[in-house]
Amino acid sequence: MVIDAHQHFWLLAARAGQWPPPDLAAIHRDFQPADLTPHLAGAGVTGTILVQSLPSVEDTLCLLDLADWNPFIRGVVGWVDLKSDTAPAVIADLARHPALKGLRPMLQDLAPEWLDDTALDPAIRAMMAAGLRFDALVLPRHLAALRRFADRFPDLPIVIDHGAKPEIAQGGTPGWAADLVALSQRPNIWCKLSGLLTEAGTRTGIEDIRPYADTLFTVFGPDRLIWGSDWPVLELAGTYGGWLAMARELVPEDAHPTVFGGNARRFYGLD
Repeated sequence: MVIDAHQHFWLLAARAGQWPPPDLAAIHRDFQPADLTPHLAGAGVTGTILVQSLPSVEDTLCLLDLADWNPFIRGVVGWVDLKSDTAPAVIADLARHPALKGLRPMLQDLAPEWLDDTALDPAIRAMMAAGLRFDALVLPRHLAALRRFADRFPDLPIVIDHGAKPEIAQGGTPGWAADLVALSQRPNIWCKLSGLLTEAGTRTGIEDIRPYADTLFTVFGPDRLIWGSDWPVLELAGTYGGWLAMARELVPEDAHPTVFGGNARRFYGLD
């Protein structure tokens, strides 16, 4: 069973003033389940994790509704204002839906110090009580703060989205690999092999991506690395089937059962 652990849906009408802008013509349109199902069938992918892309509880409710009607959506990662006084109650209410598997603050748009704020604590405790996971949409500059956050909540399952977005187009981010090594010492931290092509600019050949994929595999190993497509953002740099085929070449064959399915099922509790 192949699981895509990171994909999105959106309606432009619900995203006024939000990303993606019109100049990103390849993805400046609606993307819904009927757009993805041919890619899943062609690639032999049997299930997905649908991840939020708007900082909105209303958007999360829409994603959960899509999960009700589309069995291939095996789980949803939503959004809650984790520093709101009402966050614990909102989290408990959303978690009544069996498809909700995690929450994702949009950390890439926030200062690293956001993670150090103890105002997060009630919401994080509510997440753990509900059995939810934390998707960390971070950049390399957030990794030290993420390490401190993980140390405060060692029982919270955390997954780093898109390998923390190393600046592949610029030849890499100094300190990125060392920060990931330090994070990997925390057993509650996992990582997604996703989003690398869109960080690569024109460097989208397999040998351009290989050093970064090799680092992620070496650091997190075959049991904590999780493949995801990041579709439809992927459309900016490649195709669904093309990225899956490249990832299969980059990951040692004996690790395919875990990286391309087993780890997503274990991390998100899909079984």
